[in-house]
Amino acid sequence: MKIKFTLAAIAAIGLTASPMMAGVGHDDDSAADEHEPIELQLTMPILDSERGRELFVSKGCVACHAVNGVGGEDASPLDAHNMDLSMNPFDFAAKMWMMAPYMIEAQMEAFDEQILFEGDELADIIAFLHDDSEQHELTEASLPPEIREMMDHAHGEEGGEVVHAEEIGH
Repeated sequence: MKIKFTLAAIAAIGLTASPMMAGVGHDDDSAADEHEPIELQLTMPILDSERGRELFVSKGCVACHAVNGVGGEDASPLDAHNMDLSMNPFDFAAKMWMMAPYMIEAQMEAFDEQILFEGDELADIIAFLHDDSEQHELTEASLPPEIREMMDHAHGEEGGEVVHAEEIGH
């Protein structure tokens, strides 16, 4: 099941557009008034933290970011127990966008290409990053050899799983 939000929108230049786009490409507002309003449906994906864990590994996020001590050390760790209890996934994506130039530079250096995400993939990764129990399913032993090699891209060191202390709830 997907949650749908419906907004009134205007078709501009033959494209489905948001109300902010009304009049784009027109010299005056009269041309925008010629289009009939349409219904736009925004579909919110179901967040799947298990799939997010798999994507976190297969996309290479784990090469730079650690989760519960498993992963690279080039970027900030992304442990669920350090995340806000209530997280708007759009806020998380906005923070990623803010860091995008640095992440892309690191990805180009490490992998010779930028990591690309589809919306559902990003939603699932965000779910994984906020699911403490699913994060515990990620272990050093669960990483394929090619991912371990990616983690060693800058250091030549083996990563290691950190054992959690009881005082932090792990």
